Amino acid sequence: MAKKILVVGGGGREHAIIKALKKSPDCGEIWCAPGNGGISYDAKCKNIKATDVETMVAFAAEEKFDYVVVAQDDPLALGMVDALAAVGIPAFGPDKAAARIEASKVFSKNLMKKYGIPTADYATFDDPAEVMDYIKAKGKYPVVIKADGLALGKGVLICENEEQAADGVKEIMLDKKFGASGNHVVVEEFLTGPEVSVLSFTDGKVVKPMVSSMDHKRANDHDTGLNTGGMGTVAPNPYYTPAIAAECMEKIFLPTIQAMNAEGCPFKGCLYFGLMLTPDGPKVIEYNCRFGDPETQVVLPLLESDLLKIMTACTEGTLADTEVKFSEGAACCVILASGGYPVSYEKGKPISGLTNGQLEGESSITVYHSGTALREDGTLVTNGGRVLGVTATAPRLTAAITQAYAAAEKISFEKLHKRTDIGMRALKAIAEQ
Repeated sequence: MAKKILVVGGGGREHAIIKALKKSPDCGEIWCAPGNGGISYDAKCKNIKATDVETMVAFAAEEKFDYVVVAQDDPLALGMVDALAAVGIPAFGPDKAAARIEASKVFSKNLMKKYGIPTADYATFDDPAEVMDYIKAKGKYPVVIKADGLALGKGVLICENEEQAADGVKEIMLDKKFGASGNHVVVEEFLTGPEVSVLSFTDGKVVKPMVSSMDHKRANDHDTGLNTGGMGTVAPNPYYTPAIAAECMEKIFLPTIQAMNAEGCPFKGCLYFGLMLTPDGPKVIEYNCRFGDPETQVVLPLLESDLLKIMTACTEGTLADTEVKFSEGAACCVILASGGYPVSYEKGKPISGLTNGQLEGESSITVYHSGTALREDGTLVTNGGRVLGVTATAPRLTAAITQAYAAAEKISFEKLHKRTDIGMRALKAIAEQ
């Protein structure tokens, strides 16, 4: 029975989810809200803000959707899954209580402490003066300061000295750069080691991790420049060996699911583990309560199983009996951004090189749309900081990287900015193994 599906969100992650869902024989009509210009080639778009829970749920009920995928963090934190359940519509994603694992850094750090899940040493505060007293007393730099709530992946400051720490506290807690998210802060020790992103499917009982990935957060080559939402990704992450994966399952993944159950807020959906492979073993840097962006753009192209079947199994609690299989190959995603991102950038630049949003005749290349719009005359234009994610899949990572960059060269718009070194660190790690 073909399902009528709604995906909530409007970026590259949602586009990757839609592309993967469309491969399912059970996927019927597919919608995205709010969607974007490029997504409209693959799904019907409805311009409803992802955070407008009331309007979204009313739309879902009116259109009689069989299933809703809530892909973005804000609507999950606002309780969209609960609101959909109240009108009898099943959804993929955690309810409001479980979404706190991302929506509140204080909640997640306290959870890890209580249940012995390895993470950085930390303290939480709501008084700016106390933060600085603590940092000065510790006297260890760099130090990490995090806004408690959601801040579009940007509420984390790494401070090299006391002056930077004082500026950071002022920015988050006094100037309220991230709004109410900065009412409380977490101060953490700075961890070192390779970072790994592991997205996982869970029905609240079992955890089935996806292929690991490596994000590139900084705006410019050689990991310089400002932190962004992510300038590119590769999968799998060569630092994440089978032995480390087994250790993470035993010490982090299962204990987290068990901790959430023990706290009375079982987690169902996609749980993202942001890990640091420290000299003392893997530690959790952060949890996300949804698919990562742009990690999804390299993880889902490698999925060989039926995504819709897996998602409904997470909702229904039958994941143990459901196949989750990934290809042995590799993927690389290169983000094409607007010049000036992540600070200020222009929109509305015409994009050339694409036909119906994709590169013609490129079977191993997918272009995921993060920030695009369609003008009335059909012209595709830029409409965000991160504009497109060009993903290549190949049997080996070297080939995936080469092909992604070759494909990216065929696309242009005014003031296009991209990193030229996505995946280089991963290749270096492979060479050293």
